[in-house]
Formats: sequence, structure tokens, C-alpha cells
Amino acid sequence: MEIIKEVCVESFSEAKNAAMAGATRIELCENLAVGGTSPSFGTIKKCIEKLNVPVMVMIRPRGGDFNYTDDEFEVMLEDIRCCKKLGVEGVVLGLLDDSHKIDQERIRQLVDLARPMTVTFHKAIDLVEDMLEATALLKAIGVDRILSSGGKETALEGADTLNLMIDLGSPSLKIVVAGKVTDENFQEVQQKIRAREFHGRHLVPFNSLSK
Repeated sequence: MEIIKEVCVESFSEAKNAAMAGATRIELCENLAVGGTSPSFGTIKKCIEKLNVPVMVMIRPRGGDFNYTDDEFEVMLEDIRCCKKLGVEGVVLGLLDDSHKIDQERIRQLVDLARPMTVTFHKAIDLVEDMLEATALLKAIGVDRILSSGGKETALEGADTLNLMIDLGSPSLKIVVAGKVTDENFQEVQQKIRAREFHGRHLVPFNSLSK
């Protein structure tokens, strides 16, 4: 089975260079200094037209927490509609409620709207107290992937939880392993975590991604 190396970028030029350097999937964002926000329409369009690898687009109206106002939620809905029109393969999103639990109702709305695009629930899950319960819930909702470091700062620290999430999600829900996964430690991460999909800013080596 193919190993997926998803590289997180914040411009078309970075996306292009990452694909050339061996990335097998792109997560397209802006403002990675705050964890990533939604990229521009033009950047998405150019990536879809010019790249030969799948592009996952971040749907996040701002940095900070993941408890969004009604207006911010409307922005997310509209961004998803734009992605569908452009033929994006998948979107990456996450919402939590006031109690730092999965915002089930609004996640269902976003997933339903996003189809036939795939949906990844991003690292907001790492803020949830019971990650296995959240994994089961997102699987029931129909989310395709969860991006996580197992509730820890790094994937290696969260390896035990990630392996439990992988077992719980199989076969319909894939866990994308994140958390300081790099080209240098990739083999060690693979040995300790039973995943097929990995995510990082430095998963493939190329100069345009600053260290």
C-alpha cells in the first residue's frame, strides 16, 4: 500500500516545489505561523490547475481557537462551496464547542456540504480530552481522515494514542500522523506508528521550506 507524504505549504511556489521534491499530497494553507488559515481562491485555483498531486485545502477563517461564531461558520460554508466549484479533492477543517468537544451538528453540516470532496478533521482533535471517543464520533459522522499527533507535541510522543486511533478508525477512517514528522525522523515514526499517511512541513527536503 502506498505511503502518503502530505506536505503543509502556504503558497503556490511552495506547493510546486514540494511536489517536485516528492510530496504525494499537499495541504494548502496560509498563515502557518498561527497554525494555518484558508488560502486564497487564486492560490487554490492555480494549485489545482498546475500540480499533479492531490491538494487538500484548509478551511479555517482565523487563527486561535476552534469555537467559531455564526458569521465565521458562514465563511467556512462559503469557502467549501468555492472549493467544490474548483474541483478540489479534499478539505481540512475542525470545530469544537465551548467544552472543547467535537461540534457534532456543525461538523455534520460541513461534511454533507463538502461531498464528494474528502474531509479531514485537523489537529483541533488534539485539544479534546477523550481522543478515542472523538475518533469514534468522527468515524460515525463520516469524516475520512483525522490529522493528529495523539494529543502530544510530537507524533513520537503520541505514538500509543495514535496507534489506538488507527485501530479504532479502520478501515473507513484514516489517521494522518502529524507532529514534527520530518524527512530525518520519518523511518523512526514509521516503525513506531502503524499509519500509511503522514503530514509535515519538512517531510520532503527542499530549500523553499524554511527550517
